[in-house]
Amino acid sequence: MLGSGLIGRSWAITFSRAGWQVAMWDREDGAAEASRAILLTLLEDLAAEDLLNGQSAAEVGARVRVTKTLAEALEGTSWVQENTPEIVGIKREVWAELDALAPPDAVCASSTSGIVPSAFTEELPGRGRCLVAHPINPPYLIPAVELVPAPWTTPETMAKAEEVMRAIGQSPIVMTRELDGFVMNRLQGALLEEAFRLVADGYCSVEDVDVGLREGLALRWSFIGPFETIDLNAPGGVRDYVTRYGGLYERLYKSMQRRADWTGSVLDTVEGQRRERVPKEGLADRQRWRDRRLMALSRHKRKAAQDFGN
Repeated sequence: MLGSGLIGRSWAITFSRAGWQVAMWDREDGAAEASRAILLTLLEDLAAEDLLNGQSAAEVGARVRVTKTLAEALEGTSWVQENTPEIVGIKREVWAELDALAPPDAVCASSTSGIVPSAFTEELPGRGRCLVAHPINPPYLIPAVELVPAPWTTPETMAKAEEVMRAIGQSPIVMTRELDGFVMNRLQGALLEEAFRLVADGYCSVEDVDVGLREGLALRWSFIGPFETIDLNAPGGVRDYVTRYGGLYERLYKSMQRRADWTGSVLDTVEGQRRERVPKEGLADRQRWRDRRLMALSRHKRKAAQDFGN
């Protein structure tokens, strides 16, 4: 793990839970050690929810070690996961180092959520083994991961990346070429655009939008996606759904072709309503609540998959 912040720590849990030996390295002195200490606490929470595949927190934690140098972290590795800040200049510098030091057969992946891989791998001698593997955080609870190739990423690299992700319990989204925002942020962005428009235009409150997702659409989306949803929502399947409702969505689309200014007065409305429900000083506790709910949901989904199938 190159970078030991929230994402790097989460990936370390994901790989170590699957039986991998993980080396964590960070440019900042003491950062990796502090992150590993947090990791051990998180493993106890996961063990309590039976989310370590029958292993103890101590067993999984023992597979994660901290290294003093980048060279030591990369020695003999088969997978490199870079988790540095979302700044192209930093990534180019780090990737030049890791490409020179990593074994030639190692897959090199970035956790970046918004930078296409061509932006920081083009000049690398080993650029064919480089890609983006972008998770939804935390990956040890949310398995979807986007595999995004640069124009020069080899098919063999993509196949190996998909194989590794599946082997450690992730659900890869295998893109055929790079695209700004990848898949998940583009989907999330489309939903957020409409959410901000609805609030900005005064049609409903922030909480009403959240209820619509939390108590409505997301209940289905937690185990089937939008295409399967519409396939099951008409007697004749997806073509029948489009025949019945395509005109409705065509009409809606016309009113969606403008942006609400996220930084304008609507932000005051959204922030004000959110702070009424959760004061700023309570965000950390609410984040921990969210993660415990995700643990419970993850446990339920595993059992449901065993009982009913995927």
